[in-house]
Amino acid sequence: MDASELFRTYLDRFTSGDTAGAAELLTDDFRFHGPILQSEGKAAFLAGSAQLGPIMRGVRIHRQWQDGDQVCSFYDFKIETPAGAGSIPMAEWNTVRDGKLASARLIFDTAVMAALMPTA
Repeated sequence: MDASELFRTYLDRFTSGDTAGAAELLTDDFRFHGPILQSEGKAAFLAGSAQLGPIMRGVRIHRQWQDGDQVCSFYDFKIETPAGAGSIPMAEWNTVRDGKLASARLIFDTAVMAALMPTA
């Protein structure tokens, strides 16, 4: 499986709630850096992203670029909360090592996500 296909498979699993299946595609030392979560290690990432489980409604990838073990993807992350449903445009750059995702750098406008989150 090439880097682009690996990321698509991971993202489909993750956004459909198949956390165990998504986790299989991450290295144990997976590093994640995004606007809301930064983590070192697969377990830390899964714990930090667990709150997304109930609100995820899928993904639509618009474009991917691959250069060897690097893949960059532009996609819409679909969520639904009591405040509303919508899509958050995201860009993610991943590195693959030994057939698994080793790192991710995620960029998105947090204001779009905040508008879809319930107020306290």
